[in-house]
Parts: sequence; structure tokens; C-alpha cells
Amino acid sequence: MLSKSSILAALTFASSALGEFCSTTCTTAEVPTGTPVAGDYDGYLRPQVHFSPPKGFMNDPNGLHRGDDGIWHLYYQYNPTDTVAGNQHWGHATSEDLYTWTNQPIALYPVNASSYIFTGSAVVDENNTSGFFPNQTNGVVAIYTIATYEPIQLQTQGIAYSRDGGYTFTPYDGNPVLDEGSPEFRDPKVIWYEDHWVMVVAFSQEFVMTIYTSKDLKEWTFASNFTRHGLLGEQYECPNLVRIPVDGEPGQYEWMMFVSINPGAPLGGSGSWYTLGDFDGYTFTPHTAEIHIPDWGKDAYAAQFFENTPGEAILINWASNWQYTNAVPTGPKEEFRSAMGQARRISIKEDPRLGPIAASEPYDMSPILGEELASDTFGNGSVVIDFADVYSNALMIEVNVTDLDVVAGSVNFTFLSPISGEYLTGGVLFNGNNDVWLDRSHIKGFEYPLFTGKLSTAQIIEDRFTMQVVFDRAIIETYIQGGLQASTSSFFPEEPLTILSVKAGGYGSGNVTTSVRVHALESTWRPQENSNGIVRGASVGNSTSRYDARQLSGGRFSR
Repeated sequence: MLSKSSILAALTFASSALGEFCSTTCTTAEVPTGTPVAGDYDGYLRPQVHFSPPKGFMNDPNGLHRGDDGIWHLYYQYNPTDTVAGNQHWGHATSEDLYTWTNQPIALYPVNASSYIFTGSAVVDENNTSGFFPNQTNGVVAIYTIATYEPIQLQTQGIAYSRDGGYTFTPYDGNPVLDEGSPEFRDPKVIWYEDHWVMVVAFSQEFVMTIYTSKDLKEWTFASNFTRHGLLGEQYECPNLVRIPVDGEPGQYEWMMFVSINPGAPLGGSGSWYTLGDFDGYTFTPHTAEIHIPDWGKDAYAAQFFENTPGEAILINWASNWQYTNAVPTGPKEEFRSAMGQARRISIKEDPRLGPIAASEPYDMSPILGEELASDTFGNGSVVIDFADVYSNALMIEVNVTDLDVVAGSVNFTFLSPISGEYLTGGVLFNGNNDVWLDRSHIKGFEYPLFTGKLSTAQIIEDRFTMQVVFDRAIIETYIQGGLQASTSSFFPEEPLTILSVKAGGYGSGNVTTSVRVHALESTWRPQENSNGIVRGASVGNSTSRYDARQLSGGRFSR
């Protein structure tokens, strides 16, 4: 979420490096209504299997849900008029597979020039509890923070309803539906529990997640408070309260409280933690005092879980960090900043050291799986691939090491640019600690003192090791031991990385076997390009433009 500290950081950077910034007090111009923002998705920094905005700046995922027609809806914090944080709207995209996204018109607009639409969630009100949908079962209600800056700073919760399945919204005339008189009260996540709605929302500066209940999404009653000391940072935000399935045990679940912090994450800047427990519809009770870090990279924040996914728990992260998100390259063609992480399926698995944890695995990648570029098995050996002809410049690597009866050896992967000499490398060292690592310090396109170059974690490994790597032009995600550890990292090369090498060695004697398989990934944006190489998205009307933004002044982007 766009916090006071994030705004201050953005303003500080802008004044020193950009010379321009659309802050919370500036006005907007030429914000498109009723038509998607067009974008160029062909630049070498533009991810091809991860979602990124057509233009402008994106941060938190918002309103994630699956419609009754099976369509996935991704809304997001969006500044359509500049490539730095501020001027918050809800952008919108839809997908049938969580990889191929269609840009939709902006879904939610500020109702006036002194307020913005901050992070929130969305639910399918199939039983018409709200009264907005007397003759339908696919009505969608968005619940979001209204951030007001004049005459005083105030954050309240509002709702808007959609009668066309989540494409156009009308703000509720009775907004706000929840006002506690706080300037730091935001990011409502709403779920259905048995016979009532449950909202968890953050009192950010007080490190408290408050739970409310409602029968109709309009009137909310306080239920309980939850806090967990130990990893406070400066503030809490973007909470999730979600039921997670237990792997291999159909019908068994654990409840999770998932919290984002900024700044103060272990690696610096923004990050997240979670704890497992019980929930009775009113109070969340953790099993233990432990908290867990869900991602050992530095670019996973403000995760949100999809609603209306019975029996599954699926999330998307924002793949950036508030320490440097306003400073990273925008790409030579695109004028955009940031991307979303890959959709992940979350389940409870048993870690050899930590016990039950929330494991992350990629959502079904078969819709984007392209040509198999390599498949090999060896002891000590390597695979080298030139994938310059893969249009997407995106790969999926699977490594499986078996019969690990020695405490020696390693598996490393390297992505190299033969033009600039830059490289991105990572892997695992079987040294007892079993260090898993990633090194992005040899990428030359972005140098910044807080852009941590070397990242690592450790994982108990018995006789088998698995690693899955998803590489997508400027984002890399890794999944270790079936998702017991996962990471998200951005990087910004001067030239495309087009050579891959995977090397296993140092095992010595024994029967250690390494299997490597590499697939190209299909671009999800190329089929949507017009003859000029521009992606224009879908086109439907929009009922949420409550004031004419075109009469205001100051934005960079036009239609």
C-alpha cells in the first residue's frame, strides 16, 4: 500500500533524480475512462509471462477474485499519469489461466481531487447479501480504502458494486462504511465465513490487524484485534486472513494471518510474514508465537489471495520493493514501472526443521509451456543453451538431484548476455547448511545502494533436492523442495540475457544424479499486439468516473 513513508520516499527520490512526481496533492489529467490504457509490451525489460501495467506505475494487487464464469480478475494500485507512486486508482486485467492477461479499463477512480482509492479486496455476492443485486448471482462488491488528504488526512473504508461481473463499478452512496477516525487505517481484505462477512484491516502505525463482521457489507461490527510482535518494521499493512489446504490431506485446512511490513523487512525495505492458527469467524488464534517469511527474495510484497476459489489458496505478490521501486528503469520503450509475481498455489507442507509451513508452487504453467530446449541427466556435468531465438526471452528450468549421499557438490545456473557480459547466477551448495543463493550484482542496468545484489537462504535436504526456476526477462522466481522455499527477484540488464548454463559438480564419489529440463515459455502479450506492436486490451464502458479528470491538469500520459 502507498503509506506515508512510501510517499515521502517517492517525493525525496523524485526531487533529487526525476525532477517530477505526481504526489498525493497533485492533480490528474487525461486519465482514460471507458477504454483500456494502451501499452508497448515488446521492450527487453518487459516481462512476458508476468503481468505488468500498460503504462504508468503499479503497486499492490487488489480485489483478486475468480468470477462465477471462471474468469480471474486482477485489480491493482495504479497511477495512470506517471511512472512513480501516487494518484492511486484501481487498474484492472482479466485472465482465463492466470498468465494471459487482458487489460481492461480502469475500474475505480477517486471521487474527487483530494482523495485516492487505496488497496482493498473484492467478493462475489452470490446471495445478494448487500441488496445491490436483486436478480443476479454474479454481482461483485469491491471494498477499499478511501484515502483523503484535505482538509485532514483520513483513511476510511468504502465499497462499490458491479452488476456486470466486475468490469464497471458504482460507488455506494453511503460511503464510507467504516470510519474509525484514523489517518493510518487501510487495506481491507474481506472473506465469507459460514453465515457472515469478515473483514481484516490494518491499523498500520499501531501494528494491529482488526477483524470486523457484517451481514450485508454495509454495516460492520468490531470482533477482535490481532497483533504479533517480533517483526514490526515501521507499520503493518495489506493483511490477509485465509484458509490454506493441507497438502495430501483432502478436506483439512489451516488458517493463516498474512501481513506486509514497510519498511523494516529482514532484507531491507518492504516484505511480509505470516503465522498459522485457528479462526472461529470472529477471532484469529495463532498456534505458536512463531512467524514465517514467505519469500527469501527482496521483491515480493503486498500479496493478496484470490477470493471465490473453493478448496484452493492462490496468491499474487507485487514484485518490487519500496526501497527502490520509484528508481528502477522504466524500459526504453514502455514507460511503465513494476510487475506482479507469478500466481502461486499455497498449501501447508511439513518442513524437516520448521514443521508445518505454507509452501508456494507455481500455478499450472501448461498454458504457457513452449518448446523443450533441453533434457539431460548426469552426475557431474552441464547444459548450455543459447535461447536468443526464443521471442519471449523467458524460460522454465527444472532441476532434480537424487541419491544425495554426500555432503559436497553444487548445482549452479547462470544467465549471460554475450553482448554486455552481464550475468545473473544462483544455485545450491550441498555443504551441510545447503545454502541456496542468487546473485544479481553483475547486472549493469541499475545501480542503487539499496538494491541488494546477493541473496541467500538455507534448506534442510535429505537425499533429494528439487529446484524450479522461472526466468522472465527482468524477473526471476525460484521454488525449492516443492515450494518449501520460494523467492522473487527483479533485475535490470543493459542487454537481454540469452545464454543459459546449468552446471552440477563436485559430488566426488557416489551415485548422485542430476536431471535438468528446460522449456521455453510462450509470450502472453505478443498475440495481443496490433500491427504497430501495441497492446490495446478490451473495451467496455465504465460507470465509476465521478468527476471529469480531463479538466484537471498535470499528468504525463494521454490517451
